[in-house]
Amino acid sequence: MRKEKRSCAKYPISQFVSTKKLSMQYQSFLSTIDSIRIPTSIQEALKDENWIRAMNEEMSTLERNETWEIVERPKDKKVVGCRWIYTVKYKSDGTLDRYKARLVAKGYTQTNGIDYEETFAPVAKMNTVRIILSLTAHFGWAMHQFDVKNSFLHGSLEEEVYMKIPPGYGVVNEGNKACRLKKVLYGLKQSPRAWFGRFTQAMISLGYRQSQCDHTLFIKHSQNGKLTLILVYVDDMIIAGDDEIEKQNLRERLAAQFEMKDLGKLKYFLGIEVAYSRHDIFISKRKYILDLLKETCKLGCKTTRVSIEQNHRIENDE
Repeated sequence: MRKEKRSCAKYPISQFVSTKKLSMQYQSFLSTIDSIRIPTSIQEALKDENWIRAMNEEMSTLERNETWEIVERPKDKKVVGCRWIYTVKYKSDGTLDRYKARLVAKGYTQTNGIDYEETFAPVAKMNTVRIILSLTAHFGWAMHQFDVKNSFLHGSLEEEVYMKIPPGYGVVNEGNKACRLKKVLYGLKQSPRAWFGRFTQAMISLGYRQSQCDHTLFIKHSQNGKLTLILVYVDDMIIAGDDEIEKQNLRERLAAQFEMKDLGKLKYFLGIEVAYSRHDIFISKRKYILDLLKETCKLGCKTTRVSIEQNHRIENDE
């Protein structure tokens, strides 16, 4: 008989993590989101044709929207750096949708009062996410997820900001050239505020009311007593409620103003995996936790059982 495959880890994580009780469709979804390696540098990304195509697609979009113009590098202005961020998008059934590369400005080098004035990041509160999941499970609502493509390009840039030439896309005399930004870009301090201001105007014009407890939540009560909720986390959106007609109208009206992508039924949001049964919704942070263990080289460590009392003491100490 063939011997079992040996592992160099004394306590392999496979002994403690199992997906046997999950449906085959959800097992397929979990295996897909764990299978693709995300590059951490442009040198690593340039070795894979999929990431090269993703970067070329991002550059084409930025150039098509006239995000910047190449000018002589000013001597009296600070030039902000930039870098590439990579991620993978999945369809609602867990299959691969596309490789996505995003050019991000190094906004942490900006100076308040010179490169930007006011900032605000449209980040949904986790308590709000839990409440929407709870309402959806209780009332049996349908919950869908949407993504706005290049959402920050919809915001206007009021300040004069210069950026270095994107890595991997050099020009002649690159040392003397810079990008003068005409529109906001991911990573800039003022980008989230500019985009969210534009989106808020659109939602108010459609008859939605902005929540005072969480400004990223928009609510609309229909005349027939039905409810529609939309929650925004930067450029990702969750739409929930019992008014199917209003939800369809909302998709069409938003698509007319922004380039949106329907990701289907909510499956993965903010590191939370969402699974459904006939009567319940199950949430898990399995991938998020495994990624943390992998990043800290703890996948092969010995596990221990922590009681509820110990867990409360740990949280209070923190």
